[in-house]
Amino acid sequence: MTALFALATAVLWGLADFGGGLVTRRIPALTVVVVSQVVAVVVLGAVVLGTGAWREAGPQLWFAVGAGLVGPVAMLSFYKALALGPMGVVSPLGSLGVVVPVAAGLILGERPGPGQFAGIAVAVVGIVLAGGPELRGAPVQRRAVVLTLVAAFGFGAVMALIAQASTTVTGLFLALFVQRVTNVAVGGGALWVQTRRGAPALPAGTGPRLLWGLLPALAFVGLADVAANGTYSVAAQNGPVTLAAVLSSLYPVITALAAFAVLKERLRPVQAAGAGLALAGTVLLAAG
Repeated sequence: MTALFALATAVLWGLADFGGGLVTRRIPALTVVVVSQVVAVVVLGAVVLGTGAWREAGPQLWFAVGAGLVGPVAMLSFYKALALGPMGVVSPLGSLGVVVPVAAGLILGERPGPGQFAGIAVAVVGIVLAGGPELRGAPVQRRAVVLTLVAAFGFGAVMALIAQASTTVTGLFLALFVQRVTNVAVGGGALWVQTRRGAPALPAGTGPRLLWGLLPALAFVGLADVAANGTYSVAAQNGPVTLAAVLSSLYPVITALAAFAVLKERLRPVQAAGAGLALAGTVLLAAG
């Protein structure tokens, strides 16, 4: 069950990143983050009311608040790093966030077998290579590297925190709702500050009509991200966190495959090799 839900997480995160990347070509990244999370809050709010999940409120929800505080910072750092580029360096470095939940699992006493340790090593190398690291070319700005590492730590911290935020299915609904409300509060505050400084929330010459037209895509991004957090939490609660974290972090492979299928982007040899290693690592983890 852990492997199944973790792989579902990778698919959902990969597709959410792909969709978010497409939408950010039309509107600013911060607007994408806020609007997509608002949609998620509305849907999750209805689910929480319909299932009575609000009755399970407790101290564990502080983990969800923590995830909600860290998530927007990580995402915005990642987008800024991508703007500084090169993407072939930023993307694989961002996936190194898997180290955080894996380390948390080891600290909590998990001890994968030799086959699983090998699978973790092979999968992590594959994940990095799947991003298509650029081994030659212009030097990378130090700021881009710092922002990417901040994003990686943030993504990993969210994975570790959300896994501790609930113990039941209905409790998970409530935890995800609290996380998204916090996301909207943090992201909305940042968007307000940005607009006060003169940076528009939407491209010049456009208005709510553009946002309305992109709403289905924004809803998909927000809900896919929520679902991914949910499936990851289930995976981490029903099996080793180390296994769940590594398999969930295969999402860059999914994003690359989606770009190949939809945008006809060709995979570089290093990306194809990385995808193969990631899949090989998955097999080792599942067999171990």
